[in-house]
Amino acid sequence: MTPFSPSPALAGWRGLLALVLVFIMLTTTGWTAERQRSAPRDFFDAESVAWRKARLDGRALPGIDSSPARLAAFFASLDSSRSNRLAHRFPLVVGNLNGAPIALRYRANRTAIARSLTFEVEQWKTAKLTADGRHHNMRRIHRFQALMRPGRQILAFDPSGSGRAAEVFGSLERAERVSVIVPGVDTNLLTFQRSARKYSAPVGMAQSLYAAERVASPRTRTAVIAWADYVTPVGIGMDSATGRLAENGALRLARLVDALPGASEVALFCHSYGSVVCGVAARDLSPRVTDIAVAGSPGMRAGNVAELRARARVWAMRDRDDWIEDVPHLQVGGLGHGADPMAPEFGARVMSADGAIGHSGYFEPGTESIANLAVIGVGSYAEVVCAHEDIECGSDIFGEAAA
Repeated sequence: MTPFSPSPALAGWRGLLALVLVFIMLTTTGWTAERQRSAPRDFFDAESVAWRKARLDGRALPGIDSSPARLAAFFASLDSSRSNRLAHRFPLVVGNLNGAPIALRYRANRTAIARSLTFEVEQWKTAKLTADGRHHNMRRIHRFQALMRPGRQILAFDPSGSGRAAEVFGSLERAERVSVIVPGVDTNLLTFQRSARKYSAPVGMAQSLYAAERVASPRTRTAVIAWADYVTPVGIGMDSATGRLAENGALRLARLVDALPGASEVALFCHSYGSVVCGVAARDLSPRVTDIAVAGSPGMRAGNVAELRARARVWAMRDRDDWIEDVPHLQVGGLGHGADPMAPEFGARVMSADGAIGHSGYFEPGTESIANLAVIGVGSYAEVVCAHEDIECGSDIFGEAAA
């Protein structure tokens, strides 16, 4: 007997029904989480207001939303004394300005972290906190202490609300190739790095990728950015099913790339909801972005690679145990993130993820998934291990040279 195979129309209706069920689940499980995460952006907002009112040698400072080129030109016009004075007076602003000198941003963010740590310690000593409040306060103290450790290169830091951060491994100024890791749901200051499940958090991901790239091409000067500098969805909520936060993240990601020093080529490694951010950003990214690789993607808010309008090569991987495969790959009324990047008709270069376990295992050292990401990061495309033996995903079969 021939097994029953549903018609395309019936399959479509089943997919739509699944998406509706997901919508119902999201509205009942995620709304409370989103409401609870709101918090005043007191520190950053206070500095931003003071920055707008400040004058340097009688002239106004550039707007914090100025283009990276405008901000770079402004700081290039200053001597080191004036730059350092601004970084000390406005560390949160300067530390987050795409276009400010990299070393200045590192110094500014170290100052901002130190001041935030002092504030949290004072809260611990004097504030009347609930048990949960004291636990949260202590977690922030431990995080800020970790960020203050010698040698850390913090490219972005904002303690407001759940917080944002970015860290650099290697030298951005000397790099020939820069890799940017764009994480997904539930990424904030407290989850920026982890001791348990280390390689499921941005810092561990970046450390693993940086080490793998150095093995893949020891002579290539590389740098890796753990980029958690956008507001991510909280859990399985409404925001994780829509592109609202991805749109803001895409703008921030494009500005980061525009501000990178030198002429390095850039690869984006986008995990889970981070792949939604990369999909939205794709059409507006600088030509220096040569590759966009997604792992465990719920979709890129596009029907295929052509709809992304990306200049970059688009790669995809998914572990066979990743639950994200069961998420409906549809986009209806703003819900859902579109086609599955792993599907042949999407047109991505599909890589092997052997060795990765589950949704958060793609950056584990020793896996084929991290090895594949590393050779993309250094531009050794012919060494990519494809998911299907009969397709050379690293060759020019896709209509462009991969060498």
